[in-house]
Amino acid sequence: MTMRRLALTVLGIVIFLLGVLWTLQGLGFVGWPADSFMIGKRQWAYIGVLAMAAGLILVWIVRRRRSGR
Repeated sequence: MTMRRLALTVLGIVIFLLGVLWTLQGLGFVGWPADSFMIGKRQWAYIGVLAMAAGLILVWIVRRRRSGR
């Protein structure tokens, strides 16, 4: 795996994990950090789901491309 592909894969995973956190905060399941403005705001749950999808799509695209390209 090239360095670029590795970096994009890691970026996709980080975006996905941030999306999970934002979704859980938006739904009120995670109260960390306690002073976060995202806790209990459904808008952040929707944004989190979009971030999770974007992260998964990025990882899928990077993994799908041949190493020869």
